[in-house]
Amino acid sequence: MPPTLQRWLTGPRFTCLPTPGAGTAPPALSFEFFPPRTEALEAQLWACIRRLEKLAPRFVSVTYGAGGSTQARTHATVRRILAETSLTPAAHLTCVGAACGAVDEVARGYWDMGVRHIVALRGDVPGGGGYVPHPGGYAYAADLVAGLRRVADFEISVAAYPEIHPAAASPEADLDNLKRKMDAGATRAITQYFFDTDVFLRFLDRALAAGITAPIVPGIMPVSNFAQASKFGATVPAWLAHMFEGTEDDAETSRLVAAVVAAEQVRLLQANGIDEFHFYTLNRSDLTYAIAHILGVRPA
Repeated sequence: MPPTLQRWLTGPRFTCLPTPGAGTAPPALSFEFFPPRTEALEAQLWACIRRLEKLAPRFVSVTYGAGGSTQARTHATVRRILAETSLTPAAHLTCVGAACGAVDEVARGYWDMGVRHIVALRGDVPGGGGYVPHPGGYAYAADLVAGLRRVADFEISVAAYPEIHPAAASPEADLDNLKRKMDAGATRAITQYFFDTDVFLRFLDRALAAGITAPIVPGIMPVSNFAQASKFGATVPAWLAHMFEGTEDDAETSRLVAAVVAAEQVRLLQANGIDEFHFYTLNRSDLTYAIAHILGVRPA
């Protein structure tokens, strides 16, 4: 048994894992997609959207490239979701490298399009390198949130980092930044993915102690390629690495292990009172759909 699971099974906060179908309500889900770069990737994205649409997620988000590099593709994807599906889209919006007026114009365009939910992010610097605020722009995500509140009555999600943002000076400074975003008017925080459940639970305790009362939604990354996922930045527990040992050349077994691991992660969080989850789909539906099925989320 993974040590994290053992600790929470025997710890004071936890009694037992819920058994599917034994009074445990299916969780609320949301999904993240990224705008495609080629026709083949567009076909893959829309196959994913069509399949996951059947699960009636709370919303779906569409990412925004570094410095707004995918702005046109993001807009096109969001517009098509609005026009051709029953889904509620949330458009990512960043402020890096842009003046306030330009960002506000994009936000007004989304509102006029019918988008009522923005995922507000500072954003990554194109090509990497150190971050320098645009002289006429929103300096940080908290400023962007406040600006969006002046543009329209958006629902606003922001990012949270259970294992600390790479650029943060300390865990305390990172938490202070999240508090500023919530105080500026954010509706919820969605976390970066993590693989160790008690990392999120400790973070949630610290956030509550800091006075953050808005929902903090765990971000879940189904591990379809463990070698790749281990390079993404989240801490990989030894028990998780052990689970994937010997599957390097066995994609089918790797997917089965990934589905079980992610489903158990969600069920453990449910047992600790979490009832909403955001899945990073990587524009592939198979793992997310299977995990949702295990959790009792079925097509209407």
